[in-house]
Amino acid sequence: MKQPVKTLVLSLALGAAFPVAGAGFPERNIRFIVPFGPGGGTDFFARIVGAKLTEILGHQVIIDNRPGAQGNIGTALGAKAAPDGYTVTLGHMSILALNPHLDSNQGFDALRDFAAVARGTAAQWVMLVTPSLPAKTVKELVALAKQRPGKLSYAATATTGQILGELFKIATGTDILHIPYKSTTPAFIDLMAGTVDMYISSPVGALPHIKAGKLRAVMIVGPKRDTTLPNVPSAVEAGVPDLGVTGWYGVIVPAGTPREVIVKLNAGIVSGLSQPDMRERLRAGGIEVSLSTPEEFDQQIRADFKRWEKIVKAVKATGAELR
Repeated sequence: MKQPVKTLVLSLALGAAFPVAGAGFPERNIRFIVPFGPGGGTDFFARIVGAKLTEILGHQVIIDNRPGAQGNIGTALGAKAAPDGYTVTLGHMSILALNPHLDSNQGFDALRDFAAVARGTAAQWVMLVTPSLPAKTVKELVALAKQRPGKLSYAATATTGQILGELFKIATGTDILHIPYKSTTPAFIDLMAGTVDMYISSPVGALPHIKAGKLRAVMIVGPKRDTTLPNVPSAVEAGVPDLGVTGWYGVIVPAGTPREVIVKLNAGIVSGLSQPDMRERLRAGGIEVSLSTPEEFDQQIRADFKRWEKIVKAVKATGAELR
C-alpha cells in the first residue's frame, strides 16, 4: 500500500528536524573537563589529547580544569553534561574505581553515569626506601619489618598510596606505621633524610632521586617491570602479587551519548596517540600510552571497580582509617 502523501510529508519534515544522532559530529567546539588543576600529569595528558583531537576533528577542544574533592567536582560536572559528545571528561582510575568505595556521596555513579570512550594510559608505582635502611630487596624489607614491628613507617600523600601501603602490610604480614603527607615534595625530603622509611611513588617523580643515589627502589608496584627502572622487579617477581595493580586514565562521556560519537572520538584519540612522536612526548612526561576500544575501557573500569572494592574492604578490616 502506498504511504499517504500527508504522512510522507510529515515523515520527511520530522527527519529534517531530527537528524540522525551523531551525524556530522563535531559541528562545534568540544569541552574537555579535567577534574584536577593545571600542571599535573592528567592536565599534561589532556592537553596533548585535546590538541590532537582539534587537529583530527577540525574543531577546537577546550581544556576546562575543575579541581576539587579528589577529582569528584569535575567528574560530577561531566556526568551532568548533555550526552552529545560536546563535553568529554578525563576518567581517572582513583575517581571511577577506587573512590566510590570510600565516598558514597561523590555526586555521580561511576558505572551508570558514564560511557567509556578510550583508555589513554597505564601507570605503575615504585616502592622506595631510604638508603639508610639495611634492606635492598622486598624480602629483606619484610624481614626487617618483622624484626621491628611498628617501628618502620611509610609515607602516603593520597588515598591510593595509603591503600597500597596497607595492602603491602596485609600481603606480607607486617606492622608498618602510616605517616600522612600533604604533597610529594615533603615526603621525598623526609624519605631522603630517613625521617620515614618507605614511600610508594610514581616512577617518573622518583627517578632523579634514585639515579642520584638518594633513594632506593625495591619494587615496582604493578604486574610488570617499568621501562624507566628496568632492573627493579615487579610486585609479582618480588613475591607480592597482590600489589600487581595498575593505574590508568582515559576519556569518558555522559551515559546515553550516541554510539557514532563515541566511535569517532575513540578513533581520533587512538589515531593521535598512536603516532610515535606523541608516544615519545608523553613518555618524556612520565606517561606510558595504553590505548583501547570503548568496550575494552568499559570492561577495565568495571573489573577494577570490583577489584578495588575487595582491596578497600580488606584494608578497612584491619582497622585502618582511610582518608
